[in-house]
Amino acid sequence: MLKLGDSVSDFCLPNQDAEEICFRDISGRWIILYFYPKDSTPGCTTEACDFNVNLTAFTGANAIVLGVSPDSPARHTKFIDKNTLNFTLLSDEEKEVCKLFGVWQLKKFMGKEYMGVVRSTFIISPDNQIVFEDRAVKVKNHALMILKKLQELQNTQK
Repeated sequence: MLKLGDSVSDFCLPNQDAEEICFRDISGRWIILYFYPKDSTPGCTTEACDFNVNLTAFTGANAIVLGVSPDSPARHTKFIDKNTLNFTLLSDEEKEVCKLFGVWQLKKFMGKEYMGVVRSTFIISPDNQIVFEDRAVKVKNHALMILKKLQELQNTQK
């Protein structure tokens, strides 16, 4: 399981258009990699829309925002279209990258246990190192908190 301070090795996942996106192709700049449970649920929609609202600021900070869930590329396309999202969503139907980052875990809801994605966000530096992790994401103001953390990290590296 990858954790704070680890280097991220290459992985490839299909995006909403079923095009393969590989980490090696996007590394070299700041990456906001956020994992969420399911498209079109209230918390996931709020989180995605908040990242979208702040996308210009992330882009201005030389950062790319990527959302990852076990949903299919087709579901991602519907989610993007419905919410007018302007960033890439990656489909991890086999949960390989979710497991790599340790976000595929046993969860409990209303007395039932099941495996699912624990909402988590990672900031990855241009040298592929995990420099921040939030494994207990609270949706409200999360994107703004991540943007501020990104700016802090960038300022300390200057």
